[in-house]
Amino acid sequence: MTQTAVGAGVLSGIKVVDFGHFVAGPLTAVMLADQGAEVVHVDRPGAELAESDAFLNRGKRRITLDLKDPADATIAARLAAGADVVIENFRPGVMDRLGLGWPRLAPAAPQLIYCSIPGFGRDDPRAPVPGWEGVVAAATANCSIRVGQEPPGWDTARPTYSAVPLASNFAAFLAATAIVAALTFRHRTGRGQLIEIPLYHAMFELIGKAGAFVAADGLAPPKPHRGNGSGTYECADGRYVRLDPIGGSARFLRWLLDVGGAESWAVDGLTDGIRLAKSKDLEEELKERLRGMFLARTAQEWGELAGDAGVPLAFIRTCDEWIRTPHARAAGHVVSVTDPLFGETWMAGLPVHTAAASGWTPRPRHLPDADHDAIVAEAATRAAATRAAATRAAATRAAATRAAASPAEDITRAFEGLRILDLTEILAGPTSGRILGEYGADVVKINGPNSSVSAHGMVNRGKRSILLNVEAERGQGVFWELAARSDVIIQNYPQGTADRYGIGYRHVKARFPDAVFVSVTCYGENGLWGARRGWEVQGQAVTGMMERAGGDHHVPEVLGPYNVVDFGSGVMTAFAASLGIFHRTRTGAGGRVTASLAQTATYHQAIFMLDYDGRQHSEPRGPEALGSGPFQRYYQVRDGWIFLGMKRSQWPDLQSVPWLAAATEVSPSDPAKVQQALNEALAAQTAAAAVQTLQEAGVGAHEVLTTEQVMTSERARKLGLSLIQESDEFGPVVMPGLTVRLSQSPLVLGRAAGRAGSDAESILAEVGMAGRMTELSRAWVLRTEDLPRAW
Repeated sequence: MTQTAVGAGVLSGIKVVDFGHFVAGPLTAVMLADQGAEVVHVDRPGAELAESDAFLNRGKRRITLDLKDPADATIAARLAAGADVVIENFRPGVMDRLGLGWPRLAPAAPQLIYCSIPGFGRDDPRAPVPGWEGVVAAATANCSIRVGQEPPGWDTARPTYSAVPLASNFAAFLAATAIVAALTFRHRTGRGQLIEIPLYHAMFELIGKAGAFVAADGLAPPKPHRGNGSGTYECADGRYVRLDPIGGSARFLRWLLDVGGAESWAVDGLTDGIRLAKSKDLEEELKERLRGMFLARTAQEWGELAGDAGVPLAFIRTCDEWIRTPHARAAGHVVSVTDPLFGETWMAGLPVHTAAASGWTPRPRHLPDADHDAIVAEAATRAAATRAAATRAAATRAAATRAAASPAEDITRAFEGLRILDLTEILAGPTSGRILGEYGADVVKINGPNSSVSAHGMVNRGKRSILLNVEAERGQGVFWELAARSDVIIQNYPQGTADRYGIGYRHVKARFPDAVFVSVTCYGENGLWGARRGWEVQGQAVTGMMERAGGDHHVPEVLGPYNVVDFGSGVMTAFAASLGIFHRTRTGAGGRVTASLAQTATYHQAIFMLDYDGRQHSEPRGPEALGSGPFQRYYQVRDGWIFLGMKRSQWPDLQSVPWLAAATEVSPSDPAKVQQALNEALAAQTAAAAVQTLQEAGVGAHEVLTTEQVMTSERARKLGLSLIQESDEFGPVVMPGLTVRLSQSPLVLGRAAGRAGSDAESILAEVGMAGRMTELSRAWVLRTEDLPRAW
């Protein structure tokens, strides 16, 4: 492949128009801007300048346009026609009515990539419903406390509100990945396309393994997180650490006891992982002793001592403490920007790191309409140039066809023809491999013969699997044969481990310089903690997420019923890989890209992850929170709970609802009285009746569902978000489906995961090692018997 140079940033030269508002659209666009894209953000006249604007619009130029005004709409249309990518997150049909939808723009700009991020999709009966975060959370059961972590006496039927905008975040992570994949597809074929990622759909990526089950067994109730003493522990200074010595053995627990001077506990069986798993009494005795041990040092001391020893343990920090942590700053998890209003402001850094962005410097936001005249002038020139280029391209293609020249690459998937080697375990890494497979890549999954391969069928859907010892000499022989035919290699070993095995980036680069090497770790591959271990909960703990979930009056605990950091990092890792693939497609050069759990957790909280002189926190926190105010809140009804989401200006609209007429007599400027009036009015209604009436009045509302209700609903099945596949072992299995829609290169649903290692024979045959399976198995390099189950 011929190598060609591009400017700074993988997306250098890509022009993006961001019509987004609130979080999802602007977050998608800032992720692209940070990778070198030129982004113009279109503000609405009179739009409030929220604090989060400092982050969500950094690095963008800005123009204010009234899209209902014909003159401004013409400017907007010219901007869109001259762009590579358009992003909007209005409800379905809004941009069409404004003359700025995909059907209007596509004929004049056939290479345009148009990304729509509504609350509910165009073919969802709830399409007109405003997709507020709480509305989508209620619709996807993302509003409960994780099982086993409820405060004493907690009513498990009661929802809890989180200010972290998970639906918008996941939609943005997925949208950024889809856009880069679509750019790759366009580079290969010349075709643009429509992308749609409703917030409701995006949440099924988060539901993940919690919504996957064998149909005959039904969805099992969630179990408390436990094992080898896992839990949250108070320390000498009244602060807390989070410990999770899981992973198939008790080695992490033994390492902790070694640094804590408690080696003698082994005599009592407290380091025997098998006995601990079988005996609740022994597990409780271990926890009781750990409670005493942790009181001997401060939380920060334990974090440093155990973290450096390789134990998955973290000091539970606040967001502010995370921002000020030397590691977070050195690793680029947070960066300093000179904001035009706030002055020096610390905020989230790059979401993922690429070699092309190694010299990246964050650019502060521009204020609304700061670039109006320049953008208007450029829009006219750019739109005309785009039309001329499209005409020339059409003529060139016609001439090429007449001359029987080779047509554009004939593919139907963005990553079709690419091969992925996935060496990851648990959830985040395997999720990224699964996503790349859905974009058309062929994915081969490698796990160690004795590794604790998790029975998470969904994350390994569509992959072929082999259990191979990549440390052994013979195993490395197989690995290098597989690597030779791979375009992308993904691994999630702790920093330095792959290098010790002799299969790190430098080793891969020496043999295959055009390979994309993807690493995902807990804390990022720079800074002070790069080699430390951690999972979902450590990513939450260090960045302030656990402290946020616990609030001011409770022990910090893990946020959400679902794995927000693991699955979020899976998408972020796929985003990193997609950037590497796009760069390779444009230039022929491979390279290294990285993602981390800590950075994903930082991005989940990015709209609050700000530190400047005089900043004060005001967002809701803790398990008792039901909303951000009376107009965005969970309310109890006669037979359950609902979420009401609306603008304060819509309060008079509820006068048409008979049972709310009296409530609307209360002034909307008195939040306490509005909340009381709504509490009283809604308490007498059923969830179904209240939601229907409120939706008909034009406001957002949804009943609170359980995960089982979400996954078994006819609505989710019709939308393809809950699907049934046939497992060779267990028959029908239910799992979340495909969450991203692409009009020209649709995602492909891979086969149901089989037992780990079940494809060894065919994989070996492909690399010229047919017939060597028995030999490699006898040498303890390959596992071919008693294979781990997929479900």
